[in-house]
Amino acid sequence: MTPPSGAKTVVPSITVRFAGDSGDGMQLAGDQLTDTAAVMGNDFATLPEYPAEIRAPAGTLPGVSSFQVQFSENIIFTPGDSADVLVAMNPAALKVTLKRLRKGGLIILNEDAFTAQDLARAAWTSNPLLDGTLKDWQLLKVPLTTLTRNALKDSPLTSSEKDRCKNFFALGMTFWLYDRTPDHTIEWIREKFGPKPEIARANVEALKAGYNYADVAESLPSPVAVRPAKLPPGPYRKITGNDALAIGLVTAAQLAKKTLFYGSYPITPASTILEFLSRQKHFGVKTFQAEDEIAAVGSAIGASFGGALAATGTSGPGLCLKSEGLNLAVMTELPLVVVDVQRAGPSTGMPTKTEQTDLLQALFGRNGESPVVVIAPKTPSDCFDAAVEACRIAVEHMTPVLLLSDAYLASSHEPWRLPDIEKLRPIQAQHPSGQPGKQFFPYARDPQTLVRPWALPGTLGLEHRIGGLSKTESGGVSYDPDNHEKMIRLRAEKVARVADRIPLMEVRGPTSGKLLVLGWGSSYGATYQAVTELTEAGKKVSQAHLTYLNPFPKNLEDVLKSFNIILVPEMNSGHLLMLLRNRFPGKNFVGYNRVRGIPIFVAEMKEEILRYL
Repeated sequence: MTPPSGAKTVVPSITVRFAGDSGDGMQLAGDQLTDTAAVMGNDFATLPEYPAEIRAPAGTLPGVSSFQVQFSENIIFTPGDSADVLVAMNPAALKVTLKRLRKGGLIILNEDAFTAQDLARAAWTSNPLLDGTLKDWQLLKVPLTTLTRNALKDSPLTSSEKDRCKNFFALGMTFWLYDRTPDHTIEWIREKFGPKPEIARANVEALKAGYNYADVAESLPSPVAVRPAKLPPGPYRKITGNDALAIGLVTAAQLAKKTLFYGSYPITPASTILEFLSRQKHFGVKTFQAEDEIAAVGSAIGASFGGALAATGTSGPGLCLKSEGLNLAVMTELPLVVVDVQRAGPSTGMPTKTEQTDLLQALFGRNGESPVVVIAPKTPSDCFDAAVEACRIAVEHMTPVLLLSDAYLASSHEPWRLPDIEKLRPIQAQHPSGQPGKQFFPYARDPQTLVRPWALPGTLGLEHRIGGLSKTESGGVSYDPDNHEKMIRLRAEKVARVADRIPLMEVRGPTSGKLLVLGWGSSYGATYQAVTELTEAGKKVSQAHLTYLNPFPKNLEDVLKSFNIILVPEMNSGHLLMLLRNRFPGKNFVGYNRVRGIPIFVAEMKEEILRYL
């Protein structure tokens, strides 16, 4: 099948949102539209959203699952603030996601699902198709269920099995409307459902039927095309943040010539890291699904003591439980990577939604003086680089490293240009050799980095003790107050000296001026787009982004001195803002803080930037 011929409107980008029940295949439809955008050369970014409940009652508001994708001819880092088209499978999907559709946008909805019972289940007091609710949008009522059944009338599948194909019917319509070829998805269906040929045949027929329906239906607008993006040449793959992070951990283990051990307890939205790594035994990866968060971090500390590259993963609630174990890793000065895929809280909160609310916990959420390195990726593909860097710092500086991702990065997709593995710098894991008869000092330090030796247990001449009690250089327990303070200051200074080897802060745009937007983590995408659009409109605004949150880059203060106002966007109530105000008093820091469980929008950032310009 080929895209429609004839007159087409060419636009720089399109944003599509699919919404329906958890069982309606909205994530699958969005995923296939994303794959097709990748095959056709567009840049893209996605936002999958799904309920925390395993299966909420059908047709209810808590059960709505949606998937938004923006594909573009330009470099983009966000899934779009609002959709250009909303495909809604039922009244609940319409009610939950209508506010995420731009005024004047197109609504394609399953007319068959708007019965009195369905409307009541979704808490509509009147029928939105008749009462003027949708007057600000283009409305296309399509009997998706009926059309899908008609297309599959000769199929031996049951009625319920046929109904499950309606997501492909809707996807076929979308392919026609936005000048997408269905060929890639047809191949995917045949491969995915190869062992079940009747299901594969039905899904392909539904996809083609939806495409052909759009081609002949006079009620649809003319097709819209998006040109390929001018991406740097090279091999690419579609990647989520969690998959990129997992690949980064495996890569780091290879660079360090170490066995990767990942001990974890399943928790949304970090669980897919464990699932991914459990399939990497051919790289020597060892995974352990622990009975709880405490056992998970304990197993990783034990693996690190034994000489493995050790990591553990969790989300905010689990990080609370890991704090005592993390403190042990600080005290023993063992390399350990702790991945925290942040989600909306407090407590259980909204487990499938995103926030940046664990920064202060990462820095200070342990008893005693307990410094750790903290870094944060900025995009899904950047999770790979952040994971490699976290492992490098942990091993080469003998310290725990907290890696702060979030739910938005974890599940969102973007194109990832594969790195040249040969150009990645090896990770230097140094293990001393023992000298029998000579006392070994496990806390003797390198004079430049203050790093202690990573002695492997069982090595002749390296017999030693480490643990949670306050120690002397020899590893002996000590209650001497001066020694205690000395060791505390040495550990803190060791972490501070990591700043000697991390990159300096870079500024995008003018290196001095009125306004600098300084973010961290996943606020990068909205800030990048906002600054780009305002710069193209003639405004003077600069952007800088913190990957390293402890320690800060060495030139951060010099960068800040060059600007009158520093705007700090965060998905929290002002964590980085508080740190900056404390560290650099006298500077004019202002915060832009949103805590809604969804990413910051580009339009919001532009409006906030213009306030200070």
